[in-house]
Amino acid sequence: MDMYFAQFNMDTGYVDAWLTDGTIVSINCTAVERVEADNLYQRAELDYLIYNDPAAYVELIMEGDPKKYLKAVTQYWKP
Repeated sequence: MDMYFAQFNMDTGYVDAWLTDGTIVSINCTAVERVEADNLYQRAELDYLIYNDPAAYVELIMEGDPKKYLKAVTQYWKP
């Protein structure tokens, strides 16, 4: 997937991506968090990507394994 541009739209809660072939992809971030994130720390990691690197977020959701990624980059301990 070759991406031209990606940005988070605060008004809709979607990350919109424009691909080089002219396709526009919109990802509902709330729905992704409900399915992929198991805890607050994983949601925070997704939020970080949404705000700081929306292109990486789109790539992770469309071509990666979000659950595997979130388990690798977050740590959660129950007291």
